[in-house]
Amino acid sequence: MKVHAYAATEAKGKLTPFTYELGTLGSEEVDIKVHYCGLCHSDMSMINNDWGMSTYPLVPGHEVIGEVIAAGDHVKNVTVGDKVGLGWTSASCMSCQQCMSGEHHLCGASETTIVGRHGGFADHVRGHWSWAIPLPDGIDLSKAGPLLCGGITVFNPIIISGVLPTDRVGVIGIGGLGHMALKFLKHWGCEVIAFSSNPDKEAQILEMGATKVINSRSPEALESIAGSLNFILNTTNVTLDWNSYLTTLAPKGKFHTVGAGLEPLAIPAFSLIGGEKSIGGSPIGSPSTTKTMLDFCVRHDIYPTVEEFPMNQVNEALTHLEEGKARFRVVLKNG
Repeated sequence: MKVHAYAATEAKGKLTPFTYELGTLGSEEVDIKVHYCGLCHSDMSMINNDWGMSTYPLVPGHEVIGEVIAAGDHVKNVTVGDKVGLGWTSASCMSCQQCMSGEHHLCGASETTIVGRHGGFADHVRGHWSWAIPLPDGIDLSKAGPLLCGGITVFNPIIISGVLPTDRVGVIGIGGLGHMALKFLKHWGCEVIAFSSNPDKEAQILEMGATKVINSRSPEALESIAGSLNFILNTTNVTLDWNSYLTTLAPKGKFHTVGAGLEPLAIPAFSLIGGEKSIGGSPIGSPSTTKTMLDFCVRHDIYPTVEEFPMNQVNEALTHLEEGKARFRVVLKNG
């Protein structure tokens, strides 16, 4: 099948029209007609080769919402005509300890949608049936794309950290990831403290689910909640004064990072030892957890705040994101 896409041909290059042949469909693969595809900072990092693993031509796009149009002979769980989502991962081995335990996203042989293969800034994309997540009835297709990467990235920590609805929690960085975390944690039942350095965002942050906004640049503000948080989720990719945040954790509190910062975290050992505090991190989530998240979103009408661009304006959308103007996620729509 011939696929019409948009590809970067060099690091930091503009995306240009690109056509390629998908080849023979594998027995456990599905072809998906792309209706919408979210634009993520990870796409920009791959275009720029920030992580040193990009190959060109590179078709970005890993927050795909679409329809199955072809299925291999051994495909399970989805059929032609089903509406599905495809995120960062497009395949896993289905036989290792992690896959057999339901933790497919930790599979050492997993394949990503835009690393070594072409992604969803296209009219069609291919993946393994296990990662083509069936979409629940009633979901808003135009807003669901960012849930497949950004959404599951901040939802999975709530599950694996055992966050309770009675917990008092904090979110660092209220951007593309953090604003979704606020919405999830609000409907989870938590009291949610948002850490933000932008006072102009306060009203919007409170509207999205925060109980209180703390000025992250104010030592006095951080001191006012010392020892009170059960869980903190860091969504930033910059170096901060981590010890200041650790002091806001209650005994046995958990600090969890999903922000892909390149600098090591400078954590004083005694900040952890005295209160039996812990630090963790995670990537996306399993197909099962992703399906649970989507059901939770439909039940509580939770969606990312998005701006929509036509797919043929992908470069304008990338510039909009790169200049920090996106509020809060960008979605591309095929015409």
